[in-house]
Amino acid sequence: MIKTNLAWFGYAVLAIFSLKLSAQQKSIEIGRTDIALNQYFQITVKIENDRLKNYGPFPDIEGFVKRGTSSSSSTSFVNGRRSSSQSIIQNYQPTKEGTFRVNGFNININGEQISSPGFTIKVGPPIQQNQQRRDPFDPFDMFRSRDSQPTEFVDVNAEAFFALTTDKKEVYVGEGFTTTLAFYVAQSNQADMRFYDLGNQITEIVKQIKPANCWEENFNIDQIQGEPTTINNKPYTQYKIYQTAYYPLNTDEINFPSVGLKLIKYKVAKNPSFFGRNKKEDFETFYSRPKKVIIKELPPHPLKEQVAVGDYRLAEKINSVDLKTGESFNYAFNILGEGNISAIEQPEIPPTSEFDFYAPNVKQNINRSGGRVRGTKSFNYYAIPNEPGTFDLGDYFNWVFFNPEKGMYDTLRSRQVLNVSGESRKNEYILSNDMGSFYDTIEFKENTLSSLEGSSWLQIFANIFVILMVVLTALLFIRK
Repeated sequence: MIKTNLAWFGYAVLAIFSLKLSAQQKSIEIGRTDIALNQYFQITVKIENDRLKNYGPFPDIEGFVKRGTSSSSSTSFVNGRRSSSQSIIQNYQPTKEGTFRVNGFNININGEQISSPGFTIKVGPPIQQNQQRRDPFDPFDMFRSRDSQPTEFVDVNAEAFFALTTDKKEVYVGEGFTTTLAFYVAQSNQADMRFYDLGNQITEIVKQIKPANCWEENFNIDQIQGEPTTINNKPYTQYKIYQTAYYPLNTDEINFPSVGLKLIKYKVAKNPSFFGRNKKEDFETFYSRPKKVIIKELPPHPLKEQVAVGDYRLAEKINSVDLKTGESFNYAFNILGEGNISAIEQPEIPPTSEFDFYAPNVKQNINRSGGRVRGTKSFNYYAIPNEPGTFDLGDYFNWVFFNPEKGMYDTLRSRQVLNVSGESRKNEYILSNDMGSFYDTIEFKENTLSSLEGSSWLQIFANIFVILMVVLTALLFIRK
């Protein structure tokens, strides 16, 4: 009896295990790759034995435009076991004839990246669509005949708008402001809309709005997802299509023009029928409003043209504060905060003989998220003390910036104090310098003073010799 129960238990475990193996089977199916110009190419994402919770994005294919999606699902029971599948089909309409190579791509299905190998699509000339033959035994044929009349389509008003927004209306020179392009759809919207050729549209829109006098930190939106938001107490879904932080380089006012976003919008049949076509694809362009950002000049300061603008703090690190002359140490001056991290320059170290400071290794890390740009810029120094004593590194390492929130200049200053012991390296430095071979013979010369009067006859002789040489040269020249 026990063996029998164990056997049934084993079968149950195997059954459960096999069900898990069969669950959530995700796949990408490629449709016919030899089509006519007036036919659709299709890519299908499919999941079996589970619900399709999220998917996409489908890839963009050169020479094709996306023409909406459709879905299908099926459920079956075989030998008492339930199996199901759910599919989303993306339709692609070719724009021209030819052969098109599609590289391998990934599509996210329920949070998992599913891969598809590359393939080639061949698009031929348009073909004549076959007309359906009437079946006299088809009980629905009378309805098809009735619905064969031309269908009138009407436009549905879209409760949606396109907007360019900035998180600040005025900024200082060098202060960042975040610019967002987004499409907003009210939850009560009844119009059926789809994005159209978004990649190319965004490229053209950015060319129109990008200011010439700004440094840019792009947030790089790769996948467009709806986020709930509330505007004037009305619920909307926000679709961000582009977001970036701009840092003005001068006081020229920034004016963003009105730009348009073209969407596929479906008209609906005025008198819907069961068998007829009940919606028709159309286009509508939504326009943003112009936007202006005022740029303010920084307050007077000797370093006004050089300082970074932002909200920063200092995090420093040193391997030792108790040193000996000639003993090297490592010091890291790390600037953290929010602002244009790329524009941060290294601290200016004043000339000094107390230390030998070498050029730093520079490293930066930038994080663009939540509509803000934060990061760290690290300057790692290698240095050698030359003189004994107590030294405040704040005398050597300080960095001035402008804080726009406080509206004033601030300074990040080192708080490290070094205690250096040992002998001065000044004499060591002098001895280490080579004065040349001339000075090497000094120790072999007499250390007595001598008069220059005794050598005057030598000078006279030399002058006479030079004059004779000149005369002889002239005679030889005349004779020739």
